[in-house]
Amino acid sequence: MTHVLVTGGAGFIGTHVTSALKDAGHQVSVLDIGHPAAHTAPPPDTVHGAPVHRADVRDRAAVADALRGVEAVVHQAAMVGMGVDLDDLPEYVGCNDLGTAVLLAEMARAGVHRLVLASSMVVYGEGTYSCPVHGPARPAARAVADLTAGRFEPACPSCGLPLASVPVDEDAPLDPRSVYAATKLAQEHLSAAWARQCGGSVVALRYHNVYGPGMPRDTPYSGVAAIFRSALEAGRAPRVFEDGAQRRDFVHVSDVARANVAALYATGRDAGPGLRAYNVASGRPATVGEMATALARAVDGPRPVVTGEFRLGDVRHVVASPARATAELGFRAEVDLETGVIGFAHAALRG
Repeated sequence: MTHVLVTGGAGFIGTHVTSALKDAGHQVSVLDIGHPAAHTAPPPDTVHGAPVHRADVRDRAAVADALRGVEAVVHQAAMVGMGVDLDDLPEYVGCNDLGTAVLLAEMARAGVHRLVLASSMVVYGEGTYSCPVHGPARPAARAVADLTAGRFEPACPSCGLPLASVPVDEDAPLDPRSVYAATKLAQEHLSAAWARQCGGSVVALRYHNVYGPGMPRDTPYSGVAAIFRSALEAGRAPRVFEDGAQRRDFVHVSDVARANVAALYATGRDAGPGLRAYNVASGRPATVGEMATALARAVDGPRPVVTGEFRLGDVRHVVASPARATAELGFRAEVDLETGVIGFAHAALRG
């Protein structure tokens, strides 16, 4: 049994991770401030029986107190999503990067050298592409003029032909294209530097599009599945941006929780210090339009409306290769999209 501190353990993913760790026989404590971007009420006293330290991960004294007796940390605390606008930038950097820096510094002081980091597929920016003529290709950032004209698919920078999306692996170039993405990559860099200096072990789990029970309702910080679900609950048609053909890998939160348990075990093996990244994904991509349609069908709601709208920080296609996580962590996603969506369509959301 390992005593694990879960930061953000009262949030959407953190609650499921806390439960999975408890079920695996670990002693668990939670640190969570109940940030208003993810919570409408203060955190409870306990999460699945795990005591909650109601504190900000940027509070060094509170983090030091929460780390007493802890042997490993699962770091879920972060602001997520696209946010409202650039006014959010200081809070994203404060919560995600300063918060991670404070946590790492206090872990080093406490002699805690095992970390599971909740990273994200957004660190890749656009996914991996191939040109039928030139082979592997890296598209430039999408131009406003193209998006406004409805030209959503990336083209080969050499010949202009449409690019084919292929699964992205963990060695792909990292090219964050939003504030949130930049902060998640900074978390990985900070954690890698910490590991080198103190001999720590870090498993960075690059979550793809997580959905499931307990997602926050429709806010600027919500995932697309929650936005669609909230619309349907209100009797409105889900509004699908661009042409709905954006490809993603939707992974159920219960699978994400299992990945964290597997990652914790990996930090305890004799693998040596350093950071190792893993995609946490189903390996079965779907389009955003397909997700909206499946949710509407599950609740017999109005069909999705494709709007042609876009957000400049969004990317076109990111589909994942889960091969490394399967080979090295023994993790494989179990919940298929159809089954997961049926359950999610009727599950409770966060207020």
